[in-house]
Amino acid sequence: MRRPSPLPPPSRPNGTRTQGRGDADRSALTPRRVDPPRRDASPADAGDQAQTQPIEELWQQRGRDYGIAPIIPFDPPTRPADAATPSDSAVSGDAGDTATLTPRDVWSAARERRRALRREVRRFTARQRRRRRVWIVSLSIVAALVLGSVGAAYSPLFSVERVTVVGTSQLDAGAVQTALSDQLGTPMPLIDESAIKAALVSFPLVESYSLEARPPHELIVRIVERTPVGAVQGDAGYTLVDAAGVALSTTPEPPAGHPLIEVEGGLTSPTFTAAGQVFRALPEDLRPQVTTISATTPNDVTLTLADGRSVVWGGPSESGKKAVTLAQLMTVRPDASGYDVSSPQAAVVR
Repeated sequence: MRRPSPLPPPSRPNGTRTQGRGDADRSALTPRRVDPPRRDASPADAGDQAQTQPIEELWQQRGRDYGIAPIIPFDPPTRPADAATPSDSAVSGDAGDTATLTPRDVWSAARERRRALRREVRRFTARQRRRRRVWIVSLSIVAALVLGSVGAAYSPLFSVERVTVVGTSQLDAGAVQTALSDQLGTPMPLIDESAIKAALVSFPLVESYSLEARPPHELIVRIVERTPVGAVQGDAGYTLVDAAGVALSTTPEPPAGHPLIEVEGGLTSPTFTAAGQVFRALPEDLRPQVTTISATTPNDVTLTLADGRSVVWGGPSESGKKAVTLAQLMTVRPDASGYDVSSPQAAVVR
């Protein structure tokens, strides 16, 4: 391929240095900045532009020969002479080009902005609001259930209409129900336990009691009766007492089915306490056979049976082993006049 010959350098004014071959090549390769024609250009400037037009075409041709993309000068868009700028319209107040803003327009724009902000806030807080609603609904349901339960419990819907006495054998259950009749019509949570205790204190046979509310209308009173251990002779007759020395009843004659207690020191002495513990430790089939319980100290309790035989029991310790040993001896030697089981490992038969 034949290398193109360089173009002659353009004419320069007098007094300037003439470019050489290398300078011509560099000037040919370096594009010159071409200013766009001014809109207010005079006819003389238009003539200069017409003279530089061939040089621009030569630059384009030289660029194509050396493989350089052609340089296209920037030509800004022109505006018609009769077009008016927004500022001019605003200053001139021409209603046909731009409408003048009013306070109502500003207020409407601000209102739309506030609405947009509220929509964005609602969108970003939707999950938090759902969680809050769930908590509020749950707490409301729980509060409604609690208030409803409390209101129903203290209403006549859960009032006492029936008193049931359980656990009595010697005590009259009807008398206890009559004594507790003042609790009828009282709501279950408002039952007066002190009033019930005061009513049951008048019954000596009541050792302990417990209350059980069975909705909707039943009150159950479970009574544990005192177990009489024998009768103590006194000036007023024979007083039936339990193991704690509590007087249960007094009769002029010895009560049938209960032994006579003869101890030193009275009902508050350790001797009486030991005699009561020994009687309660006896087997159920042996208790009806005992007619007398005598003791001078807590460790020499003696039982007298209905057939005249005597049993030296000793103290209340190891009462279980003593009861087993006594039952075996009475089976082996039913004709003996007495038994000594104060030491169950070395029992004595008389």
